[in-house]
Amino acid sequence: MARTGEEAKGQEEARTGPVREHAAHRAHLRLDEAKLGARIDAVLNRHPAVGLAVGIIRDGSFEFYGRGFADIASGAPISKDTVFRIGSITKVFTAIAVMQLCEEGLVGLDAPASNYLRSYQLVSARAGFRPPTLRHLLTHTSGIPDVRHIFDLFHPNLSVKFGEPLPSLAEYYRGGLRVVAQPGTVFAYSNHGFATLGQIIEDVSGTTLERYFQERIFQPLGMRDTGLVRSAPIGARLATGYTLGRRGAQVVPDRDWIWAAAGGIYSTTGDIARFAAALMRGGTNGHGPVLDPAALARMFDAHYRPDPRLPGWGLGFIRAEAGAHLLVGHDGFVPGFNSKFLVAPDDGVGVVAFTNGSKGAFLWLQTELKRLLRDLLGVPDEVVRTDIAHHPEIWTEICGRYRLPPRISDLRGRLAMPAGVEVLARGGHLMIRALTPVPALLRGLPLHPDDEHDPSVFRLDLSELGMSSARVVFGRDAASGAAAIHTEADLGGLSLIKRTAADRRVRLSPQRRARRRVVHDPRRKGA
Repeated sequence: MARTGEEAKGQEEARTGPVREHAAHRAHLRLDEAKLGARIDAVLNRHPAVGLAVGIIRDGSFEFYGRGFADIASGAPISKDTVFRIGSITKVFTAIAVMQLCEEGLVGLDAPASNYLRSYQLVSARAGFRPPTLRHLLTHTSGIPDVRHIFDLFHPNLSVKFGEPLPSLAEYYRGGLRVVAQPGTVFAYSNHGFATLGQIIEDVSGTTLERYFQERIFQPLGMRDTGLVRSAPIGARLATGYTLGRRGAQVVPDRDWIWAAAGGIYSTTGDIARFAAALMRGGTNGHGPVLDPAALARMFDAHYRPDPRLPGWGLGFIRAEAGAHLLVGHDGFVPGFNSKFLVAPDDGVGVVAFTNGSKGAFLWLQTELKRLLRDLLGVPDEVVRTDIAHHPEIWTEICGRYRLPPRISDLRGRLAMPAGVEVLARGGHLMIRALTPVPALLRGLPLHPDDEHDPSVFRLDLSELGMSSARVVFGRDAASGAAAIHTEADLGGLSLIKRTAADRRVRLSPQRRARRRVVHDPRRKGA
């Protein structure tokens, strides 16, 4: 793709502020601007996109690389001033705001969320459930599902055409927001949960979320081109969102969503780079602080792990690892837009990327950005190892079918593998396959041993799906103690529970069991 966008060297230390530098990450100086530009071009050779903006933060400077178009009809190129809808990256800002209230003693992380929520109620589906806390909401373990019912996907009040009035959360959740699983036991990515955190911020602070963000986060960090509301200056530089399909690039309808605190922010590559710089400097950049360093460090810590062998989730942040380096960040999706930011907070290196129209960007953007950050850190890419022995003696124990948790699970997991997965031995190799219509997943992938000291840790080669590789571990389900598979965040942070013969009998109604007995009765004619 031609370089239609602006490419800035970005000597913006005055705006992003200096970051810490250690000898351990001097390796990232090897990638100069020419090499980085070539890397961005190579990404677009693999993954066509209408527009792509990439920002790199290292050694206290910001480097910008823009390719393609912000708007095809006008021919406007992607530039460092192009505004994007950043989707679920918004959740990190919501988490920062909650921690600010916590620092001020206005809320407690482990107090019931209902203590601070005045606009609607959280209603437990069972009397024995403990009340969800702010920590549960911040780690997607509150027991609130992402989809209350299938009609959520088509509900006219969930989103509206831009400019039309949206219902308030109190109106949308009238009758209460249901908690369907024991809080703290099951991970289920939930926009409803973060929308509720936004409502708590408003109820406790006594101001709108937009004003709170502006006064307490955006302005202190010098994020002048960022907002929760589409102001005239933001709207004038907003990229057009597209889908790439059979008829080429098609404009996505412009809509607003009720989940402002979960995915409503508009921003630029430079502003998110300023935010990333603050994360690498203990909550401050060259403009000012937003959070105490100790509080920010707590947010980066693991607050929920389905298994101790996985990085898990911080408070609002997805955690990952690159060798011995901790990575934190988030991705985002709004129809027509994909986004990702990832930082190594102890190394002073971070990357940010946005696209406004590319097929499968939810998968490839995080893969490409993580590879780029690993290169900047001088850490080799994760590969499937062939130097670790297989242990067939445990295969009988782990083979079988695994299902997503009942009553609650990640919507993306439900869509990708509605019937769960199967672990089986085939041709002398251990395999895992998703019970899904997607051929690549249904065929199955080999499970490669990934830890010479732990035979229940494996790695999947996901290159066929446009991804790198991901770790999966076999362990136990926190809620039931049953055998389970757990995945790292790159695979959605899913946990699937092994089905037993008793589970299959329970799932069959008496009528279906009776029909099975008739079908398999050897006394029937023709049997």
